[in-house]
Amino acid sequence: MLISPAFAQAAPAASGDAGSSLLSLLPLVLMFVVLYFIMIRPQMKRQKEHKAMVEALAKGDEVVTAGGLAGRISKLGDTYLGVEVANGVEVQVQRNAVAQVLPKGTLK
Repeated sequence: MLISPAFAQAAPAASGDAGSSLLSLLPLVLMFVVLYFIMIRPQMKRQKEHKAMVEALAKGDEVVTAGGLAGRISKLGDTYLGVEVANGVEVQVQRNAVAQVLPKGTLK
């Protein structure tokens, strides 16, 4: 015959050891802990800092928006800001679009 017969292997004996099942979950738990400290925690810290910065905005602050516009805050609202980007040119942006507050005197 060209094809040899195949035989099934005997199933390994079940070892009702609960410790081995906990050890098999250990790598998954360790990966989640590492993921938390490398990705989730720093992102939450950045969000908290951005929220505090947005709440502390005041009229006259010099800001840069997420789109790259730099200007001085001329009007404050609950959700929108008036940002003067040039003499007589004012744009409305959402508060959350402010990416950075510049030091006073940066814009001339």
